[in-house]
Amino acid sequence: MSLTPAGRPPAVRLHRAARIEDAVHEVIERRLRQRGWQPVITAYTGYGAPGWARVMARVVLTRRSQVRRQREKVRGWRSFTTSPVNNAPVQIHIGDRVHETRTDRSGYVDTRVRGDLEPGWGCVRLVAEGAEPVEAPIRVVDPATRFGVISDIDDTVMVTALPRPLLAAWNTFVLDEHARTAVPGMAVLYERLVTANPGAPVFYLSTGAWNVAPTLSRFLSRHLYPAGPLLLTDWGPTPDRWFRSGQEHKRNTLARLSSEFPEIRWLLIGDDGQHDQEIYSEFAHAHPDSVAAVAIRRLSPTQAVLAGAVPGPSGGPEAVGSGGKTWFSAPDGAGLWSLLRDTGVV
Repeated sequence: MSLTPAGRPPAVRLHRAARIEDAVHEVIERRLRQRGWQPVITAYTGYGAPGWARVMARVVLTRRSQVRRQREKVRGWRSFTTSPVNNAPVQIHIGDRVHETRTDRSGYVDTRVRGDLEPGWGCVRLVAEGAEPVEAPIRVVDPATRFGVISDIDDTVMVTALPRPLLAAWNTFVLDEHARTAVPGMAVLYERLVTANPGAPVFYLSTGAWNVAPTLSRFLSRHLYPAGPLLLTDWGPTPDRWFRSGQEHKRNTLARLSSEFPEIRWLLIGDDGQHDQEIYSEFAHAHPDSVAAVAIRRLSPTQAVLAGAVPGPSGGPEAVGSGGKTWFSAPDGAGLWSLLRDTGVV
């Protein structure tokens, strides 16, 4: 997802893959409009602070009947049976202010706007021509907040137990939230963290596609995880390469949150299956004042093999020092909570 308003200097030439994708989208959009498909706004949970908000949404063409189904039990593949609306004008109503923006080449809106919202939960109203207006929830962080949580999703809050080459396709096109399994004790851990730190925001950072955001939101709600913004990415070609980098998405998002909330010290939660430890270590070294600690959910030997990682020792909870920060490791939420509580992190 790129910042809007969409547009780039004329001298910048799009990657061949992006040009092909845009041409295909243009043809599909024209034909779908001829068949009566209409624009629909999908609003994602945003965040901000008093005075500003980051608003995230997407405008796509779809059947009205499919919009009704999306409010019910929906498998991931249905969220891909749409076509993005490129360069569509969108109005953002926040308090007494109205902001004008446009969707990017993939139909996304991701922009920071001015507006006064009280700390806690607020909302903005999104309006696009031909689409029903929708409201996007906004997590407004109190300026006095000094602690927050940034969490991975796959193998951290939900058990995937699939080889990595199959994980994305399975989670996206097959599985629905009723069939996903929560990691034992993690929802309780997160609830205890926000209870011990009133007002602490929780962000869920993943390399997953925005198309599955509704499914992930329902999963988190069903398993009683604290509500919070999902920070996902858009699959497919970028203006300068064939595919987006999931690792770069995580690195850039961590750096952005550190810049937007410089007074908050984050508890970074992930797993030892792939790149979380490497990315968190880099961030902790680059932004030491922004990290309270790192909590790593240790996969079982079988889960580690499926994740493409080398199985580590299968001992109990442990806390070690790395890069001037305390790293906590345990196989489940109960073990991590015990370490975090006993060492005074929370």
